[in-house]
Amino acid sequence: MLDSLILAQMDPVQSWTLGIALVTFAIYIGIAIWSKAKSTGEFYVAGKGVPSVANGMATAADWMSAASFISMAGLISFMGRDGSMYLMGWTGGYVLLALLLAPYLRRFGKFTVPDFIGDRYYSNTARIVAVACAVFVSFTYVCGQMQGVGIVFSRFLKVDKEAGVLIGMGLVFFYAVMGGMKGITYTQVAQYCVLIFAFTVPAIFIAIQMTGNFIPQIGFGGEHLASGEYVLDRLDGVSAELGFGAYTEGVKGKLDIFCITAALMLGTAGLPHVIVRFYTVKKVKAARSSAFWALLFIAILYTVAPAVAVFARTNLLDTVSNQKYEEMPSWFKNWEETDLITFDDKNGDGIIQYTGKTEKNAADFPELEINELTVNRDIMVLANPEIAKLPNWVIGLVAAGGLAAALSTAAGLLLVISTAVAHDLVKKTVKPDLSEKQELLLARIAAGGAVVVAGYFGMNPPDYVAAVVAFAFGLAASSFFPAIILGIFWKRANLQGVVTGMIVGLLFTASYIIYFKFINPADNNKENWLFGISPEGIGTIGMIINFVLAIGISLATKPPPAEVQRLVDRVRFPRKAFADEADD
Repeated sequence: MLDSLILAQMDPVQSWTLGIALVTFAIYIGIAIWSKAKSTGEFYVAGKGVPSVANGMATAADWMSAASFISMAGLISFMGRDGSMYLMGWTGGYVLLALLLAPYLRRFGKFTVPDFIGDRYYSNTARIVAVACAVFVSFTYVCGQMQGVGIVFSRFLKVDKEAGVLIGMGLVFFYAVMGGMKGITYTQVAQYCVLIFAFTVPAIFIAIQMTGNFIPQIGFGGEHLASGEYVLDRLDGVSAELGFGAYTEGVKGKLDIFCITAALMLGTAGLPHVIVRFYTVKKVKAARSSAFWALLFIAILYTVAPAVAVFARTNLLDTVSNQKYEEMPSWFKNWEETDLITFDDKNGDGIIQYTGKTEKNAADFPELEINELTVNRDIMVLANPEIAKLPNWVIGLVAAGGLAAALSTAAGLLLVISTAVAHDLVKKTVKPDLSEKQELLLARIAAGGAVVVAGYFGMNPPDYVAAVVAFAFGLAASSFFPAIILGIFWKRANLQGVVTGMIVGLLFTASYIIYFKFINPADNNKENWLFGISPEGIGTIGMIINFVLAIGISLATKPPPAEVQRLVDRVRFPRKAFADEADD
């Protein structure tokens, strides 16, 4: 009775959103209960028994976070051609990880990246440094996911952003803490189905509506039905007229674009929550095949994202520019309530002047009014179906997809944090005699503490979702990537060189990000960026510093012990090094 009364008081979008969200949440919780972890092996790596296709789907869901679902297309819609660096960096990075690193790390057979680094560099010091890096990177990443959860709840269920984050925290806590990797894996399979359906269905609707072509990847390169122009040509023209610059032309420096792309790509190969997925399958061969499936599942969303970005930007400009504020549709007022769209009527005419003209560049656009509208780019994917006037169930589906994307990645990251604390820090260094039951309990407690910290940062985010996630990739590139690459492919890499490189690379990158994003974040400080490289791309420089120090110091100090060098041979060439051993 109470549920019926609540639904009756909601608008149709809220009702659909709540209904779809409740169904999907029930599925996630049911899976967590069904697959409750009963051992550390199940909690950390799902007992190494996940089928390749399921692992590929779970990996795709783990990988396609709130940044991919909510924020990436929004970034591309505002940045135009420059936004392609997110597409190239994230997809290229996964190819690098799948082909170059995953099979070797799986063959090594440990639970975690700190486990690999601790054993490969024969020191608990190296393990502790790796734990610190894993926790730091994962917390940076997870706060972007919690932020995405808050955005979805605040708009579609009319609750405060903080309350939305708390709801998300509770849900992730339940199935991450109870099910561990086993529960998370099968929950992520369900979440992938939800998020990919939610992302592609609206894109198909809008592609048909705007171009008459039901394939979004082809449609956004076709003709705009209303004007007869090609969609991109029309968007270029409208954008230029409003002072935003042509959509298909970039404004960022080439070096900055290169560094951001490289940081995203190489950071991917160092992300602990992605790497650990390759430990959940039975054999090295299965790790390779699950990487193929993951790439296939990821490609579906990543090839649709540019089309979604173009459709969203076109619809926004057509709907908002030079329109009377009083006549704006309900979606505009609904998003205003979340403070993610703000209208400041500077000239008092009641007309929304959405332009690229600001006080700084006013002389360049004398014929335009100063911009009066601020749009948070993180809302573009979520608002797009409303702007396009799609059915209410589609709008609710998109909201559920955004939640699925954020929660799936958040769960994987929280597991990395709990594993780093319970297994790598306590079990491997502080208290080796810890029983399996005690270790499992400690891992669950650590996951609970991580949820609380992640929730705080989700309520107090430092930037847009994708930008926050980009920082995490930069931190991973500057810390883990050189250590992993050298550990696999160069037997001469030793403890002194790699640990020094990790610490200096991470500190340099983190300091640069903190200074230019928190201490002195004004836009006019861009001229003070090192070589013109933004905080999102500085991880590439940190990585280079890491490599130089690791290689130089390794060459100047004693080589690793003979048994460690044999370990590298075993990981790289198992049959050659140990003819009497099976591959796995």
